[in-house]
Amino acid sequence: MGRDLTREGPAGGTGQPLSAAGPRPAGPPGTVELIWGLLILNTLGSAGAVTIVPLPRSLIQMATMGALVSAFTLALVLNLRLRIRASAFLCLLTLLLVLSVVSSAHLESGFGALFRCFRLALFVGTLWLLSRWWDGGPTFVRYHVRMYFVVLVSVAAGLAVSPGAAMPELYGGRLVGALWPLTPPQIGQYAAVITGLTVLLLLGRRTTGAGAAAIIVPSLVLLALTHTRTATLGLIIALALAIGSLVLTSAAARRFFGWAVLCATVAAVALSPLLEAWFLRGQSQENFSNLTGRAKVWDALLAAPRTTLEQLFGTGLGDKSFGGLPIDNSWLAVYNEQGLTGTAIVAAVFLALGGVALLRPPSLSRACAIFLISYCAIASYTEAGLGDASPYLLHLTVAASLLAAPAAPRPTPEGVN
Repeated sequence: MGRDLTREGPAGGTGQPLSAAGPRPAGPPGTVELIWGLLILNTLGSAGAVTIVPLPRSLIQMATMGALVSAFTLALVLNLRLRIRASAFLCLLTLLLVLSVVSSAHLESGFGALFRCFRLALFVGTLWLLSRWWDGGPTFVRYHVRMYFVVLVSVAAGLAVSPGAAMPELYGGRLVGALWPLTPPQIGQYAAVITGLTVLLLLGRRTTGAGAAAIIVPSLVLLALTHTRTATLGLIIALALAIGSLVLTSAAARRFFGWAVLCATVAAVALSPLLEAWFLRGQSQENFSNLTGRAKVWDALLAAPRTTLEQLFGTGLGDKSFGGLPIDNSWLAVYNEQGLTGTAIVAAVFLALGGVALLRPPSLSRACAIFLISYCAIASYTEAGLGDASPYLLHLTVAASLLAAPAAPRPTPEGVN
């Protein structure tokens, strides 16, 4: 990543040179990036493909939970005075946590529900402690890109060591994690998110072309190998919306948008058979129309009888499945576990972040936030995770940090120059 030679002004755009604006305010300590990496490790999950070296699920769960406990402890040590920045986003997550505890207290989902509530509490608590360093700048975007790129490097390493294990027939030849059990949708999600953010950093002149290419090119290759339709469509649509927010104020964004439309048009005409075959993944029209069986699970979930309390507050935090099958829809997963009340809270999160983003003047921070909010909204249709500790909540947290107003400078004591 290229060095940032300017700082952002109150609107999040490019401000004055440092020589004219005075000394740069102290950024977050390096430990904050480590904490962010530990949060990402916690959300990688413990279920997925068979790895080259068999890893017991209990060992993976210990590692991920240990990462979360370590992240919370380090954040608390860094912020012993509990300096936080209140935001509607964090308040809504806290409300969702309280609701989760209430809905899980009946133990309809077993004692595992209370453990998941404890995990969510540590997760949200860590985000509160890190909010001290939210300033509307791209700091957490850089953390996000670097940490997820490390995850993708491990995927690429697994592919190089054992191509058969990395692209097993069990997953239809799609790319999986051969060193850490990652599924194709997970890898596709990580690749799409860091690709979009890196493109925006490049357009905002916050990184060099060579640095951006070193991230974008391998990420797109891995995304293509996963055959993940949701991540691909999410990347295209969310990036179009984000760049569209910069078109009126950025010549680089206008040029990129024009070339992207031209290349997409040519590819759609010249490579339409190949693109259609990639998109269908060898599925029948019937299987494709019911979203690889997801629609059947959704219909069964909505048709299941529920009491009034279950409709309002759900059955408690679970493993995002129904009848032994994954729900694969954030809204229905939240409805199942946290009821209509939880669904309303998650909707309020999107409305709050989206409303703030739309009211802000055009800037790189606003564009990155729009990309992340849009991507999460698109992916929520076929992926679960908005109601629990997950990568999607981390994406939205980065968006919230980008939309935070810059902290007011502390007054200088008298007599100090």
